[in-house]
Amino acid sequence: MKQRKSFLLRIDPALYEALEGWAEQELRSLNGQIEYLLKEAVARRRKKLRDEPNDAAKQGDSTG
Repeated sequence: MKQRKSFLLRIDPALYEALEGWAEQELRSLNGQIEYLLKEAVARRRKKLRDEPNDAAKQGDSTG
């Protein structure tokens, strides 16, 4: 198994508290919640980038 990377994250205290509360609701550690959210964001971005060329082609293909 690959070793996990660790790094220092500076975060606004209000955001920290909000994430901490959300993590508790989801039964995750704060670290686990942040990692989950980042994975979700990366997956959405990859999907968006994958889908964008098709959308641009459809918009440019309108003949009238």
